Parts: sequence; structure tokens; C-alpha cells
Amino acid sequence: MMDAPPPDFHVDAELAARLVSAQHPELAGPLTLVANGWDNAIFRLGDGLAVRLPRRELAVRLIEHEQRWLPELAGRLPIAVPTPVRIGRPAPELGYDVPWSIVPWLTGRSATGFAVDKRDVAASALAGFVAALARPAPPDAPHNAYRGVPLAHRDDTMRARFAGGRLTDASRLAPLWERALAAPEWPGPKLWVHGDLHPANLLLGTSGRLSAVIDFGDLTAGDPATDLATAWLTFGPEGRRVFRAEVEARMDVDDATWERARGWALVIASAVVEATGTTGPLGQVAAYVLDQLVAD
Repeated sequence: MMDAPPPDFHVDAELAARLVSAQHPELAGPLTLVANGWDNAIFRLGDGLAVRLPRRELAVRLIEHEQRWLPELAGRLPIAVPTPVRIGRPAPELGYDVPWSIVPWLTGRSATGFAVDKRDVAASALAGFVAALARPAPPDAPHNAYRGVPLAHRDDTMRARFAGGRLTDASRLAPLWERALAAPEWPGPKLWVHGDLHPANLLLGTSGRLSAVIDFGDLTAGDPATDLATAWLTFGPEGRRVFRAEVEARMDVDDATWERARGWALVIASAVVEATGTTGPLGQVAAYVLDQLVAD
């Protein structure tokens, strides 16, 4: 099974080249497809830029969030992020009535391509990123019904997944969900949340060093437990220990927040397995996460 949902829009290098030439001709150059992600296709543009084109309808709103908020957030973040350098307008005359972005080309490889022990190297740096991002958000921060909300908002979906047959260890995962649901809700102000901190959205250097955090489409405000779920989504037991210690040195995080974070890891990993199976790179990561949740 493919490792991303099917596209709603036809996106290819020819379209990307026509969009750049029409709207930002001074940046036109060689284009190479580097990723057909869950929501967006990414093309490398020359040596230092990338073109980010939504490939699904629901990604349109998400890329607008990146365009609006990343320029404001990037300055306080300790890790490189894909702040747009140019905004692409919808181009119905080219058959693509969708906003898009030109962003910096960020070095590193997707963390999905690294063994867990190499990903563990990034634990301290990712903790620093999460703590730097998790500041009170303004009232007009993006609303996201699927991230940052109380876990009870995801309960119907999770129970359907447990009953649906795609999760092979549902009988052992369901009690973990009940524990997470029972944890008190986040009592503090709504904090900035990346919303999708799994390995496919982390770029690592060859040593495992964290070089960039990408794909802020799910950016929202709410419970920071959503991002703390990366303790299970990204790391093994040792990396998880380091990540938790480094987070707690920077943020006021209680046991209930970690319990909700475990629940969020279950929400996100089970969504990947349900949508794409376990054979692709991200699906394999998700299957490992579910195993880790049970083992913990």
C-alpha cells in the first residue's frame, strides 16, 4: 500500500515549473521531485530553494497557516524551519487554483530513513524545539479540530479504529487509550503546537543530529501534549528518557500531560496505520510506535 493518501490535484514538475516561471520568473531553474508527502508535493528548485504544492484539498488551508504564521514564529525557534520566501498565488489559468509556496531548501534526510538509535541522537535538540515553540498563542491562531484539542474529541474515532480490524494489537492498545482519556485535561493557556511531530517531518544529519523541522500545516494552539507525543513517535526508550528529561528542564510538564502525550502518540500512529498500512516508511515507523506503546 502506498505511504500517502491519493492526491486530489494533479501535481508534477511541469506544473511546478510553469507556476514558478509565471509568478516568480527570476527564481526559475531546474526542478526535481523529492517527495510526494501526505498533503504536499515538494520539488527542489535549483540549489537553495524548494517548491511546496498542496496535492490534497484539505492541505490548502494548512499551507495558508504556514504562510501566515511561520514568518512570526521562526525567529524564536532554535532549529531551521521552512519559512516561505515567496508566496504562490492560485493559478486557475494553469489548472491549479491553489496557493503554494517557495521555501528554503533545508539540508538533512527524513528521520524515517534512520534507525531508532540514530534518531535518539536528536532527542535533546527536539526537546529544545518543542519548549521554544510552546508559548501562549494569540486568539487568532489557527484552529485545528484534530490536534491540540482534548483527547475526548478523538474518542469516537479511536473506538472505531479499535473495532475496525486494521490495528492488530487493538485489545492491548485500548486500555492505554482509556488511561490517556482519564488524565486531567490541559489546564493552562493554549500554547503553540506544531501538531505533527513524527519522523517524516524531521530532517536529520548523517550523525542523527536534528537539522530542521518541516511541515507546519497542522500548526495550532492548545494542549502541548500533542507535540510531546513525539517522545514515542520518534524515539526509542533511551531517546524518550532524554527527551522527557530535557523537556522537563525547560517546561512545567506534569505526569498527566505525559499520559495525554502517550494518547496522542496512539492517535497519530493509528491514523497512519489505518490510512496507509505498515509497509511504507512512515507505516513502518507507526507500527514500531504501536509496539513501543504496548511495551511501555
